[in-house]
Amino acid sequence: MPKTCVVTGANRGIGLEFARQLSARGDEVIGTARDPAKAGELRSLRVSVEALDIASASSVTTFARRLDGRSVDLLVNNAAIGEASVEAARVSVEELERNFRTNAIGPFHVTQSLLPNLRAGKRKLVVSLSSGLGSIEGNREGGWVAYRASKAALHQLHRTLAAELSGEGMIFVLLSPGWVRTRMGGPQAPLTPEESVRAMLKVIDRLSPRDNGKFYDQRGKEVPW
Repeated sequence: MPKTCVVTGANRGIGLEFARQLSARGDEVIGTARDPAKAGELRSLRVSVEALDIASASSVTTFARRLDGRSVDLLVNNAAIGEASVEAARVSVEELERNFRTNAIGPFHVTQSLLPNLRAGKRKLVVSLSSGLGSIEGNREGGWVAYRASKAALHQLHRTLAAELSGEGMIFVLLSPGWVRTRMGGPQAPLTPEESVRAMLKVIDRLSPRDNGKFYDQRGKEVPW
C-alpha cells in the first residue's frame, strides 16, 4: 500500500535519492529544500516540493502548518551539515552551535511539529539519519568534533522520543547510511547514494515496534552507542 513520506533535505545527495526511490515505487513523497526554486532535480520527480530550513524555528512551524491535517506514515530526517573540523581544543562555539542547531535541534523540532501527522498515519515511523561518527563508543581517533557531538545529541533526543511515545505505537529509528559518495562523503566513498538508499529502504520496510529506539547501519546491523 502506498505511503505518505516526508523527506527533509531532499534537493541533493541521499535525500534526493530517497525521494527518487520512494516515488518510483509509488509512495507519495513530500520532499523539502531550503530553496525549492533551486531544487531542479527534485522538482523533476513526481513529488511535492516544500520549502523548509530545519535550522529555522519559524520555517519548521510554517512547514508543519502547511501539512496540517495530512497523515504521514514515514518521516525521514535527512537534512544535515557536516565537515571535518579543527581539533577539540580549538573548535569554536559558533561551529558547535551551528551543528547542534541543524543536526540535532532541527530534526527534533521537525519531528515534534509533525507528531499529529504521524499519529494519523499507519506506520507512525520516524527515521533519522545519523553516522558512525556519532557513536561515542566508536570514537577512537577524534576529529569531526562538532558533527560528532551534534549527532550524539540527536541520538539522545531520538531515544527519549522512542521511550516516551512507544505506547502510542510510534517507532523511532536511527540509521547510518555508510560512507556515501556525496558532497559530504567525498569522491573516494565506496557507496553511491543509490546503493545506500536501496539498502536503507530494505531496513526501513521491515522495521517494527521491536526496533523502536535502535541505531542501525544501512544493512540493518546495530551500531554501538
